[in-house]
Amino acid sequence: MTDEEERLHARTLGSAGPRVVFVHGLFGQGRNWTTIAKGLATDHRVTLLDLPNHGHSPWTDRVDYVDMAELVAAELASSGGPVTLVGHSMGGKVAMQLALRHPELLRALVVVDIAPVEYPVSGGRTDDPDEEASPFAAYIAAMRALDLDAVDTREDADAALRTAVPSTMVRSFLMQSLVREGIGAGGGWRWRLNLELLERDLGELRGFPDPPPGARFGGPVLWIAGANSHYVLPEDRARMDELFPETRLVTVKKAGHWVHSEQPEVFLETIRRFLERVEG
Repeated sequence: MTDEEERLHARTLGSAGPRVVFVHGLFGQGRNWTTIAKGLATDHRVTLLDLPNHGHSPWTDRVDYVDMAELVAAELASSGGPVTLVGHSMGGKVAMQLALRHPELLRALVVVDIAPVEYPVSGGRTDDPDEEASPFAAYIAAMRALDLDAVDTREDADAALRTAVPSTMVRSFLMQSLVREGIGAGGGWRWRLNLELLERDLGELRGFPDPPPGARFGGPVLWIAGANSHYVLPEDRARMDELFPETRLVTVKKAGHWVHSEQPEVFLETIRRFLERVEG
């Protein structure tokens, strides 16, 4: 790839103020943050990135957190000063890796419903019978099994995914990456997600690569968890504090893993208050 081909797709809202950069989770894209970004854009420059193999960004030949962190770091390095970096789920792991490797690029860090630990490939993290087992492999299988040539409308795709993805919110989220190109007989549907690669390397996304020896990020960190999610557990606190000693944990009621989609007003207010403090 040339340098230009390696550049991540970015969209910026707002024209003045401190910079805030958002990175999405697995199956997402920068546009997932649009509602939150609009809420901040009156007094911030808010950049929404598409991670590799998602959205409009390039596809790669492997999934690797350090590689993704370096690509995001390259974007931040060109921004002219430290930024507040916000990452959800997979994007939160990317953001943490970046903070530990390039702390000079960040003013502050926001980690949304993820911890710097390894997650199970299947099954849950607790004995809670209501905990949702890791669904991502099933989501990929359902998206890959969808016969795109037989899909006439988005409703067709929605119906075909319903058994594997019973949540209307999650199906809507996944289908943001299903796009139609062209019109008439020549038009067809395609996924903007590199599903084959994500399926192959899903195990890599469960992990959290060892940071450089002795690495810590000493800047302010806001750790947001959904009260109904099992992605952040009490036993994760020690590792978080070891790597990010200035961490403040906020748990959002009536929210699961997609905190910013399930409780957008609370999420936005929480981010606003944090930004006011760190921008001083």
